[in-house]
Amino acid sequence: MEPWILFTLMAALMQALRTAAQKRVARVLSPMATTLVRYLFGLPIALLYLYLLTQERAVPVMREALGDNRFVLYASLAAVAQILATVALVKVLTLRNFAVGTSFAKTEAMQTALLGLVFFGATLSGLAWVAVLVGVVGVVFLGLPRHQLGFDRASMSYGLLAGVAFAATALWIRYASTSLTTEFIVSAATTLLYMIILQSLLCLMYVVVRERRQLGAMLGQFYLASFVGLTSAIGSIGWYTAMTFENAALVKSLGQVEILFTLLISHYYFSESISRRETIGITAIVVSVLLILSQV
Repeated sequence: MEPWILFTLMAALMQALRTAAQKRVARVLSPMATTLVRYLFGLPIALLYLYLLTQERAVPVMREALGDNRFVLYASLAAVAQILATVALVKVLTLRNFAVGTSFAKTEAMQTALLGLVFFGATLSGLAWVAVLVGVVGVVFLGLPRHQLGFDRASMSYGLLAGVAFAATALWIRYASTSLTTEFIVSAATTLLYMIILQSLLCLMYVVVRERRQLGAMLGQFYLASFVGLTSAIGSIGWYTAMTFENAALVKSLGQVEILFTLLISHYYFSESISRRETIGITAIVVSVLLILSQV
């Protein structure tokens, strides 16, 4: 099995766990403080990961990356875009109709493919485009409310904003990482560490200036925040590495299995039923994943 597939599956599972924990944290913290938790508590994991990969080469590797203007530009753009995407997604999680919003956020696979084609010339095969589209249809089916067909405008707006920002993040991460000359797995780890340091600083400055009381609230959620940071960092290792190896649109399309992990946890752990509509959505995502796997 291709390495990027394994990294994507790991990332999708970690993201499903992180999102569930992040939703609980968001009940206590503001959207920006919740976003800060993801980066600040994940920073030690990113540092440790790069050190384990490079040992005594860690500092020279980072110094070389910081001397590459193209890397710094793309990685910085990706860092800011991911902050905006995370804040938008957390906002969706606090809304009553969050399932609809998150389903629109998950259209990031299609948006990644379109943005990659328009701005970076990243092409996909005809079958890969079909796989992306089928996966998006499955996500939308899963996001429809069970008892009503109307969409909540706020949920949809924040969800689409998150999707666009996550799509831009994925593309910029790939171009930042592939601009480096080290091994792919080290390039991905270097990109992750640079971004998470920048994101921690930006979010921390905002919270200190605008929401200082949230710092105390964060300490009150220490154990849950640590879990968010851990799962976020491991998930990011998976995403960054997979997107360094393969087209970001394919990675994001395969990554939609995150929704299947979420539904399986919901069904088998919480004993929640799966409706016929959700079965259709699941089937579409499985078909999408199989089409993607047939391309590799």
